[in-house]
Amino acid sequence: MQLIPKSNFTTILNDKSVSLFNLKNKQGLVGQITNYGGRLISLWTKDKNDKLEDIVLGYNSIQDYLDADEMFFGAIIGRYGNRIAAGQFTLDNNTYGLETNNTPNHLHGGLHGFHNVVWDANQISESKLELYYTSNDGEAGYPGNLKVTVIYELTQENALHISYSAKTDKKTIVNLTHHSYFNLQGAGSGTINNHLLQIYASHYTPVNTNMIPTGEIASVKNSPFDFTESKPIGKDLDSTNTQLQLGSGYDHNFVLDYRGLKKAAIVKETISGRKMTVYTTEPGIQFYGGNHLNTKKAGKNNLYYNSQTGFCLETQHFPNSPNQPNFPSTVLEPRDTYTSICIYKFGII
Repeated sequence: MQLIPKSNFTTILNDKSVSLFNLKNKQGLVGQITNYGGRLISLWTKDKNDKLEDIVLGYNSIQDYLDADEMFFGAIIGRYGNRIAAGQFTLDNNTYGLETNNTPNHLHGGLHGFHNVVWDANQISESKLELYYTSNDGEAGYPGNLKVTVIYELTQENALHISYSAKTDKKTIVNLTHHSYFNLQGAGSGTINNHLLQIYASHYTPVNTNMIPTGEIASVKNSPFDFTESKPIGKDLDSTNTQLQLGSGYDHNFVLDYRGLKKAAIVKETISGRKMTVYTTEPGIQFYGGNHLNTKKAGKNNLYYNSQTGFCLETQHFPNSPNQPNFPSTVLEPRDTYTSICIYKFGII
């Protein structure tokens, strides 16, 4: 295991200090996180032979992230994860216009989203890092001064535990998530289509040609979107299916079957023997198969990341919820506190 030197991330951006933080637990799980975008840079986990491998896609230095064509590697996403149609939503008869960075939509908080800011950081133990950021009223078009705390912890249960909380002084919308690309055989090791995936969701939200949910909550039964039983990610990719064509593969929100903190998905990789189980308090999870990955800049170990060599499982409220009254609400009132939990737990098949 060769960790990225902290000096590769030591710089000043927007008058704030950027750093790299090393986390570890007693089970051998090791992570590296930078406060630039709150990004998970590396995550070293054991395979069936106790060999450590870095399983998240990413880069070796802060400059590589600043120059990258893939903007979201490992980042905290906010204020709103996923898409908002036409970059607009209405609250109390006030219409707010957001940055449209995914024509014609607003995606992952816009150009000035949380992936592009320098968070205040406090490493409180060898396994826990707290990040803080205040998003000012009007930032990227959102109302309210939003104070956000994100805590990364490598637990003794061999999990990456991510907890989010936020407070606002004006009615607003919030939907935070995490955007690591995983490959359980190792970052840059090839396709993820042989990984076995199970999602605890009997429904999903189909999209239109702009990748915006139509409002329908559709059954996955008898479709390529049925992951209720474990199957290879690539098993049904060549099916004649309009939704797969629209996303160039999987890039869809799945409606989880249970509420509260629950198991959302399990991924297994048989060569390494690694297993990742995802838990969340959120009602949905976006499964993205890395369809559009095609990095022009070499990543860690001088490897390039091509289409479908990494997958994302982003715990979330549904895309475009502010414009879909039948979806769970993402409105945050000043009297309330936004909270969300995402857990990626690692083990062996």
